[in-house]
Amino acid sequence: TDNGTEFKNQVLKVYFDSVGISHQMSSVRTSQQNRVVERQNQTLGEAARTMLIFSRAPLFLWAEAIATACFTQNRSIIHRRFNKTPYELINGRKPDILFLHVFGALCYPKNDREDIGKLGAKADIGFFIGYSADSCAYRIYNRRTKKIMETMNVSFDELLAMAFE
Repeated sequence: TDNGTEFKNQVLKVYFDSVGISHQMSSVRTSQQNRVVERQNQTLGEAARTMLIFSRAPLFLWAEAIATACFTQNRSIIHRRFNKTPYELINGRKPDILFLHVFGALCYPKNDREDIGKLGAKADIGFFIGYSADSCAYRIYNRRTKKIMETMNVSFDELLAMAFE
């Protein structure tokens, strides 16, 4: 790692020791010693910037864009040496790419969290911003509540212009 303080702690040291990882650090401010990781971070940053610009999403969603870029690249970019995606190398099976959607796409998450009554809206309007890290769900920015929600009960409309316009 790059000598960052997030990598210098007792909890991580105990974990590394328990699983047999030899933790080596590069010299301070020498990114060339850690070029593979630095290049991957640059690639993810460029992808996230492109996604944010193309979708016209607000910049406060930058972390969501980076996480979505990482999720997508791990399931779509083929490693030359192994002719497999990173997902295939780790899990031993091909990823389900039907689960992938366009960042910033207009979507309609079902309103199943509130008492809507007989005449209330059954769905809200939102923007697709990524995938849940904890479950098989989508992350949606709800336009009405201005909050990020996770749900599988969502309809996508990727043919319209980006939702943030």
